[in-house]
Amino acid sequence: MLLIDIFDERLINLDLRGTTKDTCFEELVGAIAALRADLDSAEMLSAIYDREAKMETSVMAGVAVPHGYCRGFEGIIGAIGLSRKGIDYCSAHHGPVHLLFLLLLGEGSRDTHLRVLSRLLHFLQSGAAAHIQQAKDPQEVRAILRDAPAGLAQGGGFVLP
Repeated sequence: MLLIDIFDERLINLDLRGTTKDTCFEELVGAIAALRADLDSAEMLSAIYDREAKMETSVMAGVAVPHGYCRGFEGIIGAIGLSRKGIDYCSAHHGPVHLLFLLLLGEGSRDTHLRVLSRLLHFLQSGAAAHIQQAKDPQEVRAILRDAPAGLAQGGGFVLP
């Protein structure tokens, strides 16, 4: 599976309207629900909030990866959101968050969960987060996902084992 396969172009929002963590979660989950009628918004939000209650998902300066397990589907689906103003993520050590990578994992994805998060973090730390923040449209973000920096690309994209 390629990282680009997780983030559909229609789920990349480079102008989040939300000003809080909660409203941004709702905005991204709403986009997923609009694309995937088989997924329930309330259940998706509950999965994200359950995970956030255990530990905040701010992973580096300006970037967070909220995620959770959701019943009713297999695989992994993600949405990317960019807040140009930044949102208060309650992160004492990372400050405001500008870039969200929201991931919903099907119950059958538990074995790949940590690998996906690890690879995504490695990808972001390679400088990709800064490039995504400068992107002008979802197609450009997908090109960044597809053309990961040297060492991350394997067979035409960022490969998840």
